[in-house]
Amino acid sequence: MHKVLLVAPSWIGDTILAQPLFARLHEMHPGLALDAFAPAWAAPVLARMREVRRVIPNPFAHGEFNLSGRWRAGRELAREGYDAAIVLPNSWKSALLPFFAGIPQRIGFKGEARHLLLNRIHRLDEKALPQLAQRYALLAEDAGTTMPAPLAEPELAVDPDSVRATLSALGLDAAPAPVAFCPGAEYGPAKRWPAAHFAELARRLAEADFPVWLIGSAKDAPLGVEIEQLSGGACRNLCGRTDLAQAIDLLSCARLVVSNDSGLMHVAAALRRPLVALYGSSSPSYTPPLSQRARILNLGLECSPCFKRECPLGHFKCLNDLSPAMVLEAAKEALS
Repeated sequence: MHKVLLVAPSWIGDTILAQPLFARLHEMHPGLALDAFAPAWAAPVLARMREVRRVIPNPFAHGEFNLSGRWRAGRELAREGYDAAIVLPNSWKSALLPFFAGIPQRIGFKGEARHLLLNRIHRLDEKALPQLAQRYALLAEDAGTTMPAPLAEPELAVDPDSVRATLSALGLDAAPAPVAFCPGAEYGPAKRWPAAHFAELARRLAEADFPVWLIGSAKDAPLGVEIEQLSGGACRNLCGRTDLAQAIDLLSCARLVVSNDSGLMHVAAALRRPLVALYGSSSPSYTPPLSQRARILNLGLECSPCFKRECPLGHFKCLNDLSPAMVLEAAKEALS
């Protein structure tokens, strides 16, 4: 196996949690050429992984079937002569591309009638492998293997020239090093620590002369405005002012990152930044930040994790009751 196509996940965080798989593949196959078929929004993350040779844009929208389009894309990839394909999403349609490309080994987990499309099929024991990263890494091993090799920590490369260009474009100075907040969570409100809590934490950090930056997507911009206003200007709202590549640059400058369970949380972990990760409706047993420098805060209420976008009980206690004082204490430990 010397040339492999990876059908990548749609989520940025899941893409980073797949990096231990990439490292394992290179360990097993020296000289491996690994290409990723991935949505455009994940490309900046994959481009900073040393294990990935190139990113091939996935033109299909989330949920789009487009059988004829997938057949044409598969036939184009057939010219590349891949030895194997690893399909990380569990959907049936995600396995069509390697099949249409005629790739000899087509690897993935059993599911959604994929036995006709895949020919090296793993069966998943969810109890034995509670972490998503473990499940992805298992796909490097022979079918029938029950446990993956120990996981390597994800690591994103930092380009100093790109960092300087991003800081200049935004009129920012990374000295003194900021504390970065990532207040968004694409999945929904049940994963977002309250704006008032972020604002209170910003005020407390500003009192200690720590600059605070809010980093997020355009969808997070109104939330960033709210936090900035509630904090009395103790933080600078950069939500919606960067693309993902620039957000990665900014997070690489941070002395500390405080984040909801989100794609940017996993980015911060892969940048090896000290991190306080806040969990509400999701589970740190399933998608923890893979970093020795991360501290996970989770109240472990009886009703969580519920994995819902909105709190089904309407009280959001899993995050509302996670006080700014508790997060500040974890932040002090991380900063020390």
